[in-house]
Amino acid sequence: MPDVLPEAVWTGRAAAHRARVEAFTGPHAHRAGRGEAHPVWDFLFTYYSLRPRQLKVWHPGFGTTLAGPAATEYLGRAGYAPNPDGVAVSAEFLRSRLPTVGFVADLLAATRDRAPQFGCFGMHEWAMVYRTDAVRHGRVPLRLGAAGTDAVVESMPLRCTHFDAYRFFTAAAAPRNRGVPTRSDQRDWEQPGCLHANMDLYKWCYKLGPLLDSQLLVDCLELAAQARELDMRASPYDLTHLGFEPITVEEPGGRAEYARCQGVIAERAAPLRAALLAWCERLLPGTVANAAYDTVSERALPAGNMN
Repeated sequence: MPDVLPEAVWTGRAAAHRARVEAFTGPHAHRAGRGEAHPVWDFLFTYYSLRPRQLKVWHPGFGTTLAGPAATEYLGRAGYAPNPDGVAVSAEFLRSRLPTVGFVADLLAATRDRAPQFGCFGMHEWAMVYRTDAVRHGRVPLRLGAAGTDAVVESMPLRCTHFDAYRFFTAAAAPRNRGVPTRSDQRDWEQPGCLHANMDLYKWCYKLGPLLDSQLLVDCLELAAQARELDMRASPYDLTHLGFEPITVEEPGGRAEYARCQGVIAERAAPLRAALLAWCERLLPGTVANAAYDTVSERALPAGNMN
């Protein structure tokens, strides 16, 4: 049978979640209030589309019912409906999200089962500014200047395996990559050493929304922040004025340091990927937990009262 959380238990967890998220998002909110952009951290709130106000909402995940009068606040949120014990994410909502669950599960399993690669050296950021004046962070100087940056790109092969990084390569850089990742064959490219594949664990968590528990979501966000810092320290931009020492991937020592840090992030990502995949597998049809909760949900209030 599904879990039922007493009001005192789940409201405590929700409060702890909000405090954890506010500690993370607070600096971003202060900068936004002053109209200040940040070339490193804004990415977590712009490229990744979950807004801080949405991130602050705690979700227990599918199969857990929130008991008590306070649970009615969730009836205005997508996916939730009343059941005989309180309020929970409905089986109807899960059914509507099964194609996404299946896609994410397939991608995660394929990524997990592939050997990690650590030879890209973060060159995707360099390829995004190769032979162009339209740099992505126009207010931040390039460490080596435009000509020096172009020379670095030309000095080593590009080995990007992540479509959502590759698609931002300049027209001049794209043909230099070893292969052409596409959206349609994404599962055939992604591998567990890739910095962006590991960052995207956060994206897949919020794409599945209230079906997952929020602790895993924030764990993946914190991993994404660590990966983003490495991403930009290895980039062609000079961020020393913001406290980010460069990893000089144009030099052998810098490439070795990048690969070492990339391995640390891959090691941290592995159990998070496994946890997210386990959630997906529980949500897919045929699992014991799914079937048990579906039975209870079908006994819930009439469809006209569902929210």
